[in-house]
Amino acid sequence: MLSLLTGSAMSAAELARELGLTQANASYHLRTLVRAGLVRPAGQERVRGGVAKRYRYDVDAPSAAAVDPEAEVLFAEVLAAELVRRSEARRPAGRGTTADAELWVEPEAWEQARAQVADAMRELHLRAQAPRSAGTKRVSATVAMFELEDSAP
Repeated sequence: MLSLLTGSAMSAAELARELGLTQANASYHLRTLVRAGLVRPAGQERVRGGVAKRYRYDVDAPSAAAVDPEAEVLFAEVLAAELVRRSEARRPAGRGTTADAELWVEPEAWEQARAQVADAMRELHLRAQAPRSAGTKRVSATVAMFELEDSAP
C-alpha cells in the first residue's frame, strides 16, 4: 500500500482493486497507516453519489521505527518475504543492482553511506507516479541498513 500511495493519492476502493483486496480490508489498513502517521489524507472526490477519501504516503513523515526486538524481527521477516515476491516478478534482462554486507567501518563512512542511501530512496519516493503511468517502469527498491551489536566470538 505504501508503495502505491507514494506514486499517487488513492482511495480505499482503488487500492482494493490494485491489490486484489476487499474494500473493507483496504480501508482497515489505510486507517492503521493513518494512525501510524505514515499516510495522510489527500482530498476527496465524489463517486456514484458518495464521497471517496483519498490518501497519500508522506515520504517526509517521521519513520514509525519499531522499538521492541520482536517487532524488529517481524519487520525483517515481512521485508524478506516481500523481497522474494518481488524477485519472482523480476524482468530477466532488467538492469538492477544487488549488494549485501556485514562490515566494520569508521563511523563517518557509515553515516555517509547511510545518508546517501536515504537520499536515494527519498528521491525515488518523490518521483514515484501512479501505477502504469505512461513513460514509467515498475521497479523494486528494498534497503535495510542498521548498526549491529559488537559481539565478541
